[in-house]
Amino acid sequence: MFEQAFRNIDDALRKEAGCTTELDYTEQTSWLLFLKYLDGLEQDKAMEAELEGKTYSFLLDEQYRWDSWAAPKTSDGTLDHNKALTGDDLCEFVDSKLFPYLHAFKQKASGPNTIEYKIGEIFGEIKNKIHSGYNLREIIDHIDELRFRSQNEKHELSHLYEAKIKNMGNAGRNGGEYYTPRPLIRAMVQVVKPKVGERVYDGACGSAGFLCEAFDYMKGFSGLTTSNFKVLQTRTFIGKEKKSLAYVIAIMNMILHGIEAPNIVHTNTLAENLADIQEKDRMHVILANPPFGGKERKEVQQNFPIRTGETAFLFLQHFIKMLKAGGRAGVVIKNTFLSNTDNASVHLRKLLLESCNLHTVLDCPGGTFQGAGVKTVVLFFEKGAPTRKVWYYQLEPGRNMGKTNPLNDADLAEFVKLQKAFADSPKSWSVDTANINQNTFDLSVKNPDGGGEIIHRTPQVIMDEIAELDAESTQVLANIRALL
Repeated sequence: MFEQAFRNIDDALRKEAGCTTELDYTEQTSWLLFLKYLDGLEQDKAMEAELEGKTYSFLLDEQYRWDSWAAPKTSDGTLDHNKALTGDDLCEFVDSKLFPYLHAFKQKASGPNTIEYKIGEIFGEIKNKIHSGYNLREIIDHIDELRFRSQNEKHELSHLYEAKIKNMGNAGRNGGEYYTPRPLIRAMVQVVKPKVGERVYDGACGSAGFLCEAFDYMKGFSGLTTSNFKVLQTRTFIGKEKKSLAYVIAIMNMILHGIEAPNIVHTNTLAENLADIQEKDRMHVILANPPFGGKERKEVQQNFPIRTGETAFLFLQHFIKMLKAGGRAGVVIKNTFLSNTDNASVHLRKLLLESCNLHTVLDCPGGTFQGAGVKTVVLFFEKGAPTRKVWYYQLEPGRNMGKTNPLNDADLAEFVKLQKAFADSPKSWSVDTANINQNTFDLSVKNPDGGGEIIHRTPQVIMDEIAELDAESTQVLANIRALL
């Protein structure tokens, strides 16, 4: 129902010189979607109040509401062209009045978990990049076609928005950091099994894929009460994100999945001193794919007992500290973590094995993450008891993965099934920690059966990937020319 509207929005954004990448398209769609959603939410609350004989106090002053400046309607419900701003008038209003007004909400908010704070934070972090008021009018008209009222509508919108985030990941360069393949996340959620009443945390949440998938998993429980659902809505999912664009996308993604006021904090998680984390701060479940390859400053490294510039290693220390006793985690990390010989890697593996039960290591093949050549593993661990045995599973989908044949749920079905019993198979085996070198704590993936067969790409797969790369190169050149 809404797919054509999304396509039309992207077509209009491509006309804008300031919007040249999938990241720009998603960012600009996000702030407009947010305002449209906010209008629907306020209208619903006003209607509920009226039915109860009460008066609803709108968050936004009348002139800044969607139906005043973006989509004023005539009595028959069509756009009132006499009142709807367009051209230079529309850009002037958005840039000089609307954004400053919305940004000021951050100062008025009673706390960071309120919708007012989210409004202020979003509109202080992003800018309107749509400089043609006529393009902006066209995009607003398409956004106005979208509805957030029913669960079916929200479900369809969430799928379309997820597709946009996936496109960002496939765009290569820094786009991949926003997207973890959803089949991998779903498998991780099934292994960790979050329960109602537990707090689920991602300290590097990106587009909030882990939190959204955990919410979808938990709201599917049979016998879920209204009280349970309220707990899921308000006190279950906590995220932190450093980057402005990812912060905005995370909030919008969670809203579209059905969480009205997402508990996402815009902060650098690693700037927090581990010594300051108290029991009340700790979580039951952690699901995350922290950024790796980054380098943190010396003053940030001072917050950690094992000092290293590698971002992912700092996050792993943070996650271990943030888990409650008995808490469970699934964390994606580069596979070189298992065997690196530098002091930080060795000490971190020792810490993990001694303070947690590292019960499962999922070895992911190259191509799992689109646009990123690094090989990764997923560490599953429980805090509070040392590791006695590590179960490994070597994921081999039986094909070479790429953009044309990405990871899917069926690829991970065997892993999820065998993991429940830590069963041995040609792709899985266990290693007793007594047999791990106590000097290096090397946890390398070494299949005693020699692993599966090597998958060679077919000529057609190679040709398809070449064609995709050619198309991407053509688009990049077109974008460069548009900027000249």
